[in-house]
Amino acid sequence: MPALKPETVIPTPEEDARITAAALADPDAPPLTDKEWEIARPFARIGRKPYAEPKKAHITLRLDVDVLAALKATGKGWQTRVNDAMREWVKTHLAA
Repeated sequence: MPALKPETVIPTPEEDARITAAALADPDAPPLTDKEWEIARPFARIGRKPYAEPKKAHITLRLDVDVLAALKATGKGWQTRVNDAMREWVKTHLAA
């Protein structure tokens, strides 16, 4: 459980029982039945299924400051252009 803020007030069991009893006695807010809770559940699908094969890998790459500045100076999409340049280098230098 996450740490609570110092000003958080936690009700005693007696106070909690009084709050619960008052909530149950409120005619404008009757508690939901189990069937109503089933209907109220969201039917959201979280994430992609089936999972797509990763097309890119997240890496850390250290570059000289001047090289990075020059790359960024080429504008938006500089990382894609670096990827394309690396792909071309691999084709010409590592192709078997």
